[in-house]
Amino acid sequence: MSKANEKHEATIVKRGGGKHAHDEHGGAWKVAFADFCLALMALFLVLWLIASREQQNLKKIVRDATDSGMLEGLGRKPEIASEPSGSMIERFQLPTAGSSGNDDPGTPSQPRVAYESPSELAALSKALGEMSREAGLAANLDTVVTPYGLRVMLHDTDRQGMFMRGSALPTGRFVKLLRKMGPLFAQMENQMLIVGHTDSSRFAGSDKGGYSNWALSTDRALSARAELLGGGMRTQTVLQVVGMADRAPIDAQEPLAGINRRIELLILTSGQSRLVASMFGKPGAALPLGKEASIGMPDAAALEKLRSQLPK
Repeated sequence: MSKANEKHEATIVKRGGGKHAHDEHGGAWKVAFADFCLALMALFLVLWLIASREQQNLKKIVRDATDSGMLEGLGRKPEIASEPSGSMIERFQLPTAGSSGNDDPGTPSQPRVAYESPSELAALSKALGEMSREAGLAANLDTVVTPYGLRVMLHDTDRQGMFMRGSALPTGRFVKLLRKMGPLFAQMENQMLIVGHTDSSRFAGSDKGGYSNWALSTDRALSARAELLGGGMRTQTVLQVVGMADRAPIDAQEPLAGINRRIELLILTSGQSRLVASMFGKPGAALPLGKEASIGMPDAAALEKLRSQLPK
């Protein structure tokens, strides 16, 4: 064998193993893209859970309101306004409202208590104060005994609100307190007014045709009524439900103060209940003013005594 052939046979051929410029980050972009997709999926999952939770809350409000009589009817769907500012509540079928067991005329009722004198109203005030403390809302309740009955103010503080801001959805603690008050009011002969108040914050847009503090204060009063009824209070106990927006602030110097956002339960004496009912009854059927009411202003000492009982 010649030397040329020996050299030829000793030639070694190398294949592969070489580095290419595009291989330096060949797999890194895939890992980054997978992480991005995972984060995006987690974001969508969180948004879906939030939306699902809000939908459950809205359905609970309508279901509880219907069962308690706040929404009366035969299972019709709620009306949705045709304007852009209309309700965003889902068009789901409402359950049929049934009669309340507390209002069944065939059910024997226990003797009810009538709170008429200042001492009796003070005893009722003390019982409500105990309930608020047990619910962790002692700072949110103020009561005043007045000539026309007991004024119960359930208001916001810097630490605890009665409703979600800008919403008629009550907080968990407020629901617990109202439900606990229901049985006490069920055994009460007196009637009450439920009045909703807001602070001076405004909703975006014009009040004309849109949602406003008038609607919010009324919706909150109706929501409070629904929770009281859910706790066992009789429907006849409520004489009137009113929304006053921000027209009657407790703290006029601070129109955005939490104490201005409140629900008031005005528990009336029997004489005042008759007078309020006669104001809105058939003309000519009004009761004459008796010793229970006076059209004259009380003297300065009586007014000062009432002012001293209001929260500072």
